[in-house]
Amino acid sequence: MRTVSSIKELRSLLKEARPKTVGFVPTMGYLHEGHLSLVDQAKEKADVVVMSIFVNPLQFGPNEDLAKYPRDIERDRYLAASRGVDILFFPSVEEMYPEGSKTIVTVKDITDSMCGASRPGHFDGVATVVTKLFNIVQPDYAFFGMKDAQQVAVITQMVRDLNMPIEIVPCPIVREPDGLALSSRNVYLSAEEREQALVLSRSLKRAEEMVAMGERDAAALRSAIKSIIQESPLAEIDYIEIRSYPELMPMEELRGHCIVALAVRFGRTRLIDNIMLVASQEETACSVR
Repeated sequence: MRTVSSIKELRSLLKEARPKTVGFVPTMGYLHEGHLSLVDQAKEKADVVVMSIFVNPLQFGPNEDLAKYPRDIERDRYLAASRGVDILFFPSVEEMYPEGSKTIVTVKDITDSMCGASRPGHFDGVATVVTKLFNIVQPDYAFFGMKDAQQVAVITQMVRDLNMPIEIVPCPIVREPDGLALSSRNVYLSAEEREQALVLSRSLKRAEEMVAMGERDAAALRSAIKSIIQESPLAEIDYIEIRSYPELMPMEELRGHCIVALAVRFGRTRLIDNIMLVASQEETACSVR
């Protein structure tokens, strides 16, 4: 595995690799099995796998955890190499955002709700850095985990609108055996917070069961989810959203492709989770995507 920190060197390596196909896995590092599962998917579809590790300051708000975001590049380098990454791109902030940068990429409408509502400017930062990374790497495929399903919807929309010749490949959420969705931020949780955070997957499971039994009323599903989460005294709900996917339009009655999405704080740690459902209007027809 080659590790590079300059855009010029990365482009030189990729020029030598062409016409082989390139799969790209953008991350903020502190790798876990969720990230590494993206590498597995990339290796199945592409000849060369590039992973980036960059903690993007543009997507953090003024009171968020940019300075404390977990970092361990040597650990990440070992995990990436052991899983089969060919090129690891590890740029500095100065490399990605030279002095005088004035361009921001904005995706409208689908960024107004969910994490976009509670983290103003977050998706401008995501769209900007991903556009830059796509321009640098010029991948054939890019792999993103569905734990942040809104991010996947935003990037897919951006790629389509800007006619980028890239296939976005959504990949399933990876969970711990007890159901907790993997996240680099899980390291922040105390033992008690970690235990109580299991209400997220438990509440989503309950929503899935209710829909399978014929429930289509979004308010009833939100109420059931809320009551389960509130069983955890440490949980502070940011949002419980039920929307169409990928359009992210609000729904009063479930139909077609939809997402049940949560953001909940445990202490100072904000966790997100979701489940994707396909709900027909037949009384008991429901499937998990």
